[in-house]
Amino acid sequence: MRFYVYMLEGRNLPVEDSYVKLQVGKLKSKTRVLWKSLNPVWNEEFVFRVHDIKDDLVVSVFHHDGDSGFFNGSGELVGRARIPVSAVAGEANQTLPPTWFSLEKPKTERFINEDCGKILLTLSLHGRDHETSTNPVLYAHSSVKTGEPKELEGPYILSQDIYSSKAPSRKITEGKQLMKTIANRLERFFHKNEDASRSDESSDVSCTLSDYEDCMEEEDPSSCSFEKSIEMMQSRDDEQEIPENLPGGVLLDQTYVEQPNDLNAFLFAPNSQFRRDLAELQGTTDVQEGPWTWKSADMSCLTRVVTYTKGATKLVKAVKATEEQTYTRACGREFAVLVNVSTPDVPYGTTFKVELLYKIMPGPENSSGEESSRLVLSWGIKFNQNTMMRGMIESGVRQGLKESFDQFANLLAQNFKILDSTDLSDKDHMLATLQTEQQSDWELATQYFWNFTVVSTICMVLYVILHILLCGSGKLQGLEFKGLDLPDSFGELITCGILIIQLERVYNMVSHFVQARLQRGSDNGVKSQGDGWVLTVALIEGVNLASLDASGFSDPYVVFTCNGKTRTSSVKLQTREPQWNEILEFDAMEEPPSVLDVEVFDFDGPFDQATSLGHAEINFLKHASTELADLWVTLEGKLAQSSQSKLHLRIFLDNNNGLETIKEYLTKMEKEVGKKLNLQSPHRNSTFQKLFGLPPEEFLISNFSCSLKRKMPLQGRLFLSARIVGFYANLFGHKTKFFFLWEDMEDIQVLPASLASVGSPSLVIVLRKGRGIDARHGAKSQDEDGRLRFYFHSFVSFNVASRTIMALWRTRTLTPEQKAQFAEEQQDLDERPVLLEDTCSTLDVEDANMYKVYSATLPVNIKALMEMFDGGDLEHRVMGKSGCLNYLTTSWEPVKPDVFERSLCYKFNRYVSIFGGEVNCTQQKSPIANGEGWIVKEVMALHNVPFGDYFRVHFRYLIEKSALAHGACKCDVYIKITWPKKHQVPAENHSEHNREVYPSIEGNI
Repeated sequence: MRFYVYMLEGRNLPVEDSYVKLQVGKLKSKTRVLWKSLNPVWNEEFVFRVHDIKDDLVVSVFHHDGDSGFFNGSGELVGRARIPVSAVAGEANQTLPPTWFSLEKPKTERFINEDCGKILLTLSLHGRDHETSTNPVLYAHSSVKTGEPKELEGPYILSQDIYSSKAPSRKITEGKQLMKTIANRLERFFHKNEDASRSDESSDVSCTLSDYEDCMEEEDPSSCSFEKSIEMMQSRDDEQEIPENLPGGVLLDQTYVEQPNDLNAFLFAPNSQFRRDLAELQGTTDVQEGPWTWKSADMSCLTRVVTYTKGATKLVKAVKATEEQTYTRACGREFAVLVNVSTPDVPYGTTFKVELLYKIMPGPENSSGEESSRLVLSWGIKFNQNTMMRGMIESGVRQGLKESFDQFANLLAQNFKILDSTDLSDKDHMLATLQTEQQSDWELATQYFWNFTVVSTICMVLYVILHILLCGSGKLQGLEFKGLDLPDSFGELITCGILIIQLERVYNMVSHFVQARLQRGSDNGVKSQGDGWVLTVALIEGVNLASLDASGFSDPYVVFTCNGKTRTSSVKLQTREPQWNEILEFDAMEEPPSVLDVEVFDFDGPFDQATSLGHAEINFLKHASTELADLWVTLEGKLAQSSQSKLHLRIFLDNNNGLETIKEYLTKMEKEVGKKLNLQSPHRNSTFQKLFGLPPEEFLISNFSCSLKRKMPLQGRLFLSARIVGFYANLFGHKTKFFFLWEDMEDIQVLPASLASVGSPSLVIVLRKGRGIDARHGAKSQDEDGRLRFYFHSFVSFNVASRTIMALWRTRTLTPEQKAQFAEEQQDLDERPVLLEDTCSTLDVEDANMYKVYSATLPVNIKALMEMFDGGDLEHRVMGKSGCLNYLTTSWEPVKPDVFERSLCYKFNRYVSIFGGEVNCTQQKSPIANGEGWIVKEVMALHNVPFGDYFRVHFRYLIEKSALAHGACKCDVYIKITWPKKHQVPAENHSEHNREVYPSIEGNI
């Protein structure tokens, strides 16, 4: 007989770097060593020839010691388990399904009751005198645990009988089952007693064979079909949200004309014909599907294991793969299945696992009213250990998955009809159906007033009127006089009181109804105007809205806000399940909107403050157009969350002017930025959209190379688009990417150059509190107010980058009033000489009017002398000895052909200036005509000195090759003072004042 042992995995081992030795009789074998894992996965198969059914399988787990070489023998023993071969022979089909066995160490004085972990095995006996209808090992890795009865109450519950055509049938009677259980327990008891008296070799073995049959005959809710298991999971999965897409990207995002339940069963039901067809198409062999089992005791998670041999390609040979498929959500009509794929036989296969996430969600109805399902398939890689080949592994996995799931998508399209994008976004058809479903005012009034209060009040009024008509005039009694008829009894008094109360209630209802109808305003049904980005919101209905009234109902209406503009729906009276079917359109916007704010209020009259029933924010960048076309929005807030309130919306964002809208937007931005902004190519835009997972209407404006400052600087690129700021870096396969909205930004700060920023100014972006949560891994710090702070530096052109970012931020976030105020402040700042832009405009001064103040022939070449102008150590030392404090320079940037420009700032010490003035300089350098020298022009603005705002100091350095000596150069320095602004003095004293002030200043300079 042949005894097949399939060593699957270990769990919770106390050591890393482990391997397993197996022994049946005198035959021995062992697995490979798995490094750096407490939960190793071997997936290795062994075959032993068994002559005696009374033999035992001894499984020993060892720790691989690096010092255990040829002379040292085995490593340290971790634990052992013993399984009698006869126990496998007693199973149906002589096959023991995947079963967990606990490891134990020898019961010596040194080791007592120590937890040594567990191992997962599949065992099968096959050969002569034993007929079987299955292959030796058909069971794949499955999270099934059997062991002592107390272990069955743990996190894993056996459910081997979940529907599967390959699952062996159990036909053991209750009496036989009980006897077998007792026998197994007695056998374990005697084995334990034997172990105490055996030799060291044999005493190390302890048997922990589980009572596998015990749980198979119990009334277990897991013993049901796949469909019933899904239904059971749905009843326990109401509160869990559907997971986000995996970071690797989306492999498939398609909508099919099929119900979600049917699509889910088509893909993941046992013995799926689609899976067999796909395996045949891709050349996959040896496919073994394990049964669906419960992974947790509360039966909220189904899992199974599928093993197969992937067909060989031109680059990779045929390899074995193991998939662990787990339902993370099965609620109503939404399903999420997480698949972990391990391929240890591929190069570096033990260092990573591939993750796939299948999401099946309800799709929008098409024009014919058929239901649809949206299938989104994303992927990611989970690395078990660091490796320098990470980039190569990701690239290879991405290419392999793309080819595989292209075939997957093509085969799925042959079985289900794909819903065309024209059907999904048929805006006119959807809106037309909503317009026909709106109720008239008469229908709403009838529905609102048809209640007991109004009907009973009308009946009482008619009854009283009829009574008055039938009765004649009575005589005066008591205190009555002509014209005043008082109630003659307490009964009449009570009747009058009830009638007045009823009339007051009806009056309040009529007043409330009229006010609610007037609350609609002029927003509803008004068409948008202008060219640009047009936002259309169809408000369908609300579900489970909160109620603050004692009646248990509310009067809800919805307010939508986008880019500072609002639209308000009508008020629905006395309902928690309102049906609006209204269309609200925003006027065309120059800038594409980023978010839509939604808030639901309870109407309490025109003069009372409305109470919020819940709010939500819809980010257009996180939803595709097909999702927005039929979207259920979960409301936030205490009232909304306690009631699980939702709104049903259909949102359409259209650009009715096409490419012209984008060109006009870029033209407008050019005026703000001060530089030409070119329209990016479609390929570049598409790459940018895929990089950050953005919708197709997003377009790139500019991008800059820079460093992200965290604990360590990270070099990457900063991307600027109409709605986001994004950063991407790829360092040896370690990718860092994030983005946040312009509206999330609260402040932008410019920090001067420092040693920490590698001599470059830093741009600090501060986000609003609670914003940019998805990008927090890129933030350097979080201040005491909870605001994230992002530091960027080492721009190639800091001035251009900061100016562009500031301009785009102002355009996106500031209100028209704030923009006007900012422009006013900017104009005032432009007039001040501290701005480098002012100094740049006055660099050109006629050379004939300048005075030569220095001339010398220096015994150095031109290149050595020009080091005084390169911002290096020599320049800083010289300027420091000259009395300049806090000396900072920027790098040279080209402004014209062969013309370079940079900025300087420093402060004089008290020996140079008693005022300690501050200096801002702008320098330009350009080669002279013969190419054998340079001309450096400098304009200096002085601050905090007398009359510093009214003059500029100009320098001109002429550095050229000297004709007197070889290797020498000649340097001439010229100076001139200009007066951009005249000092304001009375007209009669102006000339005399000038004669006193100007020569004094020029003489001091």
